[in-house]
Amino acid sequence: MNRGIRNNNPLNIRRSATRWQGAREEQKDKSFVQFKSMAYGYRAAWKILQSYYERFSRQGKPFTVRNIISRWAPPTENDTEAYIIGVLKLGSLGGKEKLLPPSNASGYGRLSRMIAAMTTIECGIPFGQVDMEAVYQGYLLAFPKNKKKLEEWLNEEDEYFDW
Repeated sequence: MNRGIRNNNPLNIRRSATRWQGAREEQKDKSFVQFKSMAYGYRAAWKILQSYYERFSRQGKPFTVRNIISRWAPPTENDTEAYIIGVLKLGSLGGKEKLLPPSNASGYGRLSRMIAAMTTIECGIPFGQVDMEAVYQGYLLAFPKNKKKLEEWLNEEDEYFDW
């Protein structure tokens, strides 16, 4: 079983001083956070993306897949360009397309596709086998006040389900 799946950390979030909600009490992996469930792993990813949005806004940088992945998977550790191309293709996204912040329920569709594509790259599982229910539950754990707005948006948007 892949490390990210085993750790319930599908985007391979590294251990740090951050005390993540839903982290396992005992952390046996020396490098990556271990979560109690996939939903908590995705919650952490949503929260990190929100912090990226806020940082990019302060720096005057657009919130795009290219900028997100360049920060998430820096060239010192990854083939960043290949990662970006993979996410764009898998998620059917545009590289320079400005994304809405994670805290905006209307941005969920594109960002959830990006997260699914990142999961595919990080864990090596097929795009169509990413647990989108866990992505959704992670979003609700990260932004519980958006539940009603997100449900309304999902009921109106066919594009979310059309992949």
